[in-house]
Amino acid sequence: MHITNMENAFSLTGKTAIVTGGNRGIGLGITTALAHHGANVAIFCRNEESAKAVIADLSGKYTGVFRNYKCDITNYEDCKASVKAAINDFGAINILVNNAGTGFGGDLLDMDEELSQWFGAFDLDLHGAARMSYLVGKHMRELGNGGRVINITSNAGAIVNKPMPLTPYSCAKAALNHLTKCLGNDWAKYGIRVNAIAPGYTFSDMSIHMPDDMKQALIDKIPIGRFGEAIEIGALAVYLASDASDVMTGVVLTADGGYSLGM
Repeated sequence: MHITNMENAFSLTGKTAIVTGGNRGIGLGITTALAHHGANVAIFCRNEESAKAVIADLSGKYTGVFRNYKCDITNYEDCKASVKAAINDFGAINILVNNAGTGFGGDLLDMDEELSQWFGAFDLDLHGAARMSYLVGKHMRELGNGGRVINITSNAGAIVNKPMPLTPYSCAKAALNHLTKCLGNDWAKYGIRVNAIAPGYTFSDMSIHMPDDMKQALIDKIPIGRFGEAIEIGALAVYLASDASDVMTGVVLTADGGYSLGM
């Protein structure tokens, strides 16, 4: 539904979102932002204890309903069972955030003969999003009320990072960017909007262990002079999940403080 004025333009009250990897890092920033704007949130992740702690915190602050589902997005049957359980619990899924993923780096020539880093990156960062989009997209189409799919990609999908090689990760994220565009086109007729957010360096549990000198060297290359915050990615997710963004589909929004401008 498109907006005609700004009243409740960003409200997600009554909407239910699945956030994969929504228990930590950027995913937690997204979960928190969606909850703040009234959404119910189903956290899909492998660490149930971490998810339960997040849910306890959210339940004390916001009015939505929050639940967690143990799910490995590299396993189709796992995804299918978790999506079915979430639909049974909430009745309908209106928003899917494909956030779960991890960084697989390295030079292709230095990988093992099975190319495990290469295939691991694609299975998690690309195919995991495709599995979830397939299952939730079919549900959204059957309901006939449209929906929102938000893929969390990376600025690495559009640039070549230097000096550290991130070939598997970058290629998987580039493919996810293009999947976003293809599904944005294909699913528009169902009222399903598919967009992506491509973060750059963002403070999270992945960056917290980065040596200070490495962190400063990266900050020196970011025009705004700092890493992003997880809640800032969450703010963009709220926009893409809300009626305010109904005119947008197949779009990749880069949020990297200008880092990729110099690459």
